[in-house]
Amino acid sequence: MASTSTSSNETEPLTYTTVLSIDGGGVRGIIPGVILAKLESQLQAIDDNKDARIADYFDVIAGTSTGGLITAMLATPKYPKEKDNRTPIMAANEIVPFYLKNLPLIFPQKRGICGQLINITKVLTGAKYNGEYLHKLIRNLTEDTLLSQTLTNVVIPSFDVEKLQPTIFSSYQIKVEPTLDVPLADICIATSAAPTYLPAHYFEKKDAKEKVIQKYNLIDGGVCANNPTLVAIREVTKDMMRIKDWNKSGKSGKGIQYDRFIVISIGTGSNKTEGKYNAKMVAKWGALTWLFNAGATPIIDCFSEASTDMIDYHNSVLFTALQSQNNYLRIQDDTLKGKTASVDVSTEENLNDLVTAGKNLLQKNVTRVDLDTGVYETVEDKGTIEEELKRFAKLLSDIRKEKIAKSKS
Repeated sequence: MASTSTSSNETEPLTYTTVLSIDGGGVRGIIPGVILAKLESQLQAIDDNKDARIADYFDVIAGTSTGGLITAMLATPKYPKEKDNRTPIMAANEIVPFYLKNLPLIFPQKRGICGQLINITKVLTGAKYNGEYLHKLIRNLTEDTLLSQTLTNVVIPSFDVEKLQPTIFSSYQIKVEPTLDVPLADICIATSAAPTYLPAHYFEKKDAKEKVIQKYNLIDGGVCANNPTLVAIREVTKDMMRIKDWNKSGKSGKGIQYDRFIVISIGTGSNKTEGKYNAKMVAKWGALTWLFNAGATPIIDCFSEASTDMIDYHNSVLFTALQSQNNYLRIQDDTLKGKTASVDVSTEENLNDLVTAGKNLLQKNVTRVDLDTGVYETVEDKGTIEEELKRFAKLLSDIRKEKIAKSKS
């Protein structure tokens, strides 16, 4: 349910929908982990409540791949059988320690020339990693929790390789498609199954009589929406349309008010400023080099970056057109270099560098994409990302308080 606020110039309450979105990016999930820990601490300070959690303030949390796993950490109830349980399995400040401990076991590193040969062989014959540790870890974390049992609405994309179309696991969509109400473990494993890195995930949805009613053949949601912000907004919009019972002409009252979205979209960083590739270089590449080059997978990097930036560009246009730029915050670091831009380099040195990158990002100025050039530029009337997060934290707190007051009236 969306939150509400009342304007002094209007008699009807204005509905605000708060959205948190987290990109995919493998080990680079450490960066949004740092950002979210800061946001949660700010919310706790503003509301003077050390038990405040991210899920208390967002109507929907969306995540792809590593972002989908973080979404589950924030939104999976620790005690799902308790009716009034509002405690997630993980606080935001536990995400980074969790990653530092487990990423080396999810992506075990092979060193030296022999290690490179083994990696190339795996790229040609199957997934680089078997995923066994990751799958066990996810199942232990979420146990048998279903999508319908999350602390707030969640939206997690994946891609069905049999149907060749996206499969969006959405708290909103299960109202009309009950077959999507599957264990969060399967959803997280599916959205993390990055081609060439981790194996695809197959599972079935069965009815009470153990009859198979749906089959899923899924890979990483980054194939269709590495930045899931727009997917989350779409799911909320569809739900609003159902609630309003729109007629065939698509009109109902004032319609959907997109300026009532409050969005924080967190990226996992990129190395686009590094200029790692050029046309002369890639013109000589065959299929193997596009799949494996200096430890990276260029073809997937290109698709992921294109998807991520196009979504941000669309949102920037939308919020600017509605004169609601202050309702949209995109947090992204495009200055990563070398191994820090990788998806799977899980050495202690690289993981610590990613923690540092996240902390440094908080001190950088807020940027926004220039709608004419597509280049990210500093927003003159804004301060640092940490300062802007604090402004959003206050806004989120105010909206939540009004929501609670309305529910009691």
